[in-house]
Amino acid sequence: MAEQNKVILYGTWFSPYAKMVEVALKAKGVPYEYVEEDLWNKSPMLLKLNPIHKKVPVLVHNGKAIVESLVIIEYMDETWKTGPQLLPEDPYKRSQFRFWASYMHQVFEALTEVVTTSGEAQEKAIKETFEQLNLLEEGLKGLFPEGIVSSDGEFSNGKLLELVMFSCFGTYEEGLQEVFGIDVIDPEKTPLLFSCITALMEIPALKESCNPHEKMVAFLKFYREDALKSATA
Repeated sequence: MAEQNKVILYGTWFSPYAKMVEVALKAKGVPYEYVEEDLWNKSPMLLKLNPIHKKVPVLVHNGKAIVESLVIIEYMDETWKTGPQLLPEDPYKRSQFRFWASYMHQVFEALTEVVTTSGEAQEKAIKETFEQLNLLEEGLKGLFPEGIVSSDGEFSNGKLLELVMFSCFGTYEEGLQEVFGIDVIDPEKTPLLFSCITALMEIPALKESCNPHEKMVAFLKFYREDALKSATA
């Protein structure tokens, strides 16, 4: 019976997308096996499971692979009714959550450009990132008009967006501040986003899932050096 419900998550520790799926599995109480991938030396199994994008996360349920983090989250909601639902039942609200979750991933990709560029290119990436963060702030006002309340240490009714906010911004904020001197989530420019992430970082399950600060700083430095070296090669 256990074999019929086998779940394997292929991820890498620094991936916000894999982190989001991992936290969601834990929140839903789904037992799973975790396989750490080296994205600089991808395993034949990862390439077989995700031949299109060749990326993590990949969720394998009963031998069937599901790829793309937001697709995986929807699959989890439809498959496992235990634990919190990650998307609202109302079709309109679901569409809004899908849109803003996807947009947050877009903002994170822009933030990646800040890490991997220098000079004018980096200045442009920083400007674009903050412009997108301002748009995100306005969009979230309709979904979280009073911020996220997590006094009970649990998720609110915006679970998908909470997971994306935590994984894309909460886990990287301090590292980016130390490495680049950039406060990505500014309490004055984006107060709602700042208050949401601050509240999320107080949820025990999320706090426990954060990567060690020193490890994240070391990775950001390595990632930047590797990207800049590749750009000049």
